[in-house]
Amino acid sequence: MSEGARRRLLEIARASIEEHLKTGNLPHLQEEDQELLQPLAVFVSLKQAGTLRGCIGSIEADRPLYLAVSSAAVASSTQDPRFPSLSLEELPSTTIEISILSPLKRMIDPAEIQIGVHGLFVSHGNRQGILLPQVALEMGWDREMFLRQVCLKAGLPQDTWQWGAKVYLFTAEVIREKVP
Repeated sequence: MSEGARRRLLEIARASIEEHLKTGNLPHLQEEDQELLQPLAVFVSLKQAGTLRGCIGSIEADRPLYLAVSSAAVASSTQDPRFPSLSLEELPSTTIEISILSPLKRMIDPAEIQIGVHGLFVSHGNRQGILLPQVALEMGWDREMFLRQVCLKAGLPQDTWQWGAKVYLFTAEVIREKVP
C-alpha cells in the first residue's frame, strides 16, 4: 500500500472518531483512490501510553477499505466492551493502529505459525476469537501460548485448539500513528 494511502487511512480513522464523539454521526466520506476502494478486512486498535484502549474490526472483507476503517475506528472508541467509551479529551493522547488482514488460511500444523507474522482466528461451535499478529510479539508468547490465548479470548477452554476447534492463520499490514 502506498504511503499516501496509509496516511489517508489514519486521517480517516481519526476524523471518524472525532466526528462521532462530537456529533454522534459518522463523517460523510468519499474516496477515489483505488487502494482505498478495495474490500478488505480490518481492525482498528487504540492505544494510550502503549496500553490498549480499544480494538474492534471484522474478518469479513465486505465493504471498501476506507469505510471499514471509519466504522472500526468509531466502534473501537465507543463499543469495545472491555473499556468505557473514549472521550473527546482523550483523543489527542490516543494512538491509532490499523491492521489490514489477509484472507484466512486454515492451520494444519501449529509449526506453521510465525510469531509476529501470523494472527490467529479460532472458531468452535458458536464461539470465535481473534488475536492480531502483533499481540503475540508484544506479549512474548510462543506458538502454544498464542493458541491457548486465542481459545481463551473466544471463551473456550485453552486447549480447544487441539481437539476440534478450527484455527486459521492470517497476516496483517499494520499502519501506526507516531506516538503523540
